[in-house]
Amino acid sequence: MFFGHFRYNVDSGGWRGFNRETMAKIKIAALISGGGRTVLNIAEEINARRLDAELAVVIASRQCKGIDRCREAGMEVRLAEFKEAPDTQTYSDTIAAILDEANVDLVILAGFLSLWRIPERYSGRVMNIHPALLPGFGGKGMYGHHVHQAVLDRGCKVSGCTVHFVDNEYDSGPIIVQKCVPVYDTDSPDDLADRVFQQECKAYPEAISMFAGGKLTIDGQTVRIAR
Repeated sequence: MFFGHFRYNVDSGGWRGFNRETMAKIKIAALISGGGRTVLNIAEEINARRLDAELAVVIASRQCKGIDRCREAGMEVRLAEFKEAPDTQTYSDTIAAILDEANVDLVILAGFLSLWRIPERYSGRVMNIHPALLPGFGGKGMYGHHVHQAVLDRGCKVSGCTVHFVDNEYDSGPIIVQKCVPVYDTDSPDDLADRVFQQECKAYPEAISMFAGGKLTIDGQTVRIAR
């Protein structure tokens, strides 16, 4: 599967082609459940013209600090509370409807903690960033400080972050970008989290930029990157 040089048109139910020289900026939706730091970093990259994209909508799964922070930065934020949905499929349909309305090209999970079943039309168009080097330290319940504590408890000498395409299994989609950091004997989970986040701020824009440039091909569980 090849991604990046086509945009899905919800109204017509098909893909419309464009070339890199004449295309509009890709439209991104960000899904959050927390402070929104990752989205603000992406917005900073866009505003600095280092990333050719547009943040079309931010969707929050619960009341969180990220809502106010993203709105203060001028983003449209929609609240779709997971706890208010009668079941997971209804919630997933609500998320997909917002994405369809915004006609986005790419969805980025940015500290999104609710379960969203990804419909087929968004296959290969959803990314996540995980605060460890997958496939290690992933899976259900492995998020935030739980991940960093697990890395420290295991005595790892390196950690890092992973940007990957998302499927409907926890942290199992094809890997796009990984960046490493050292782990020190004196680290607390907060120390390690800060070091990893510095690399997250580089890795996510890099992956998005490659998607926008049509450089990513999914070959089974491997992402091929055109140079």
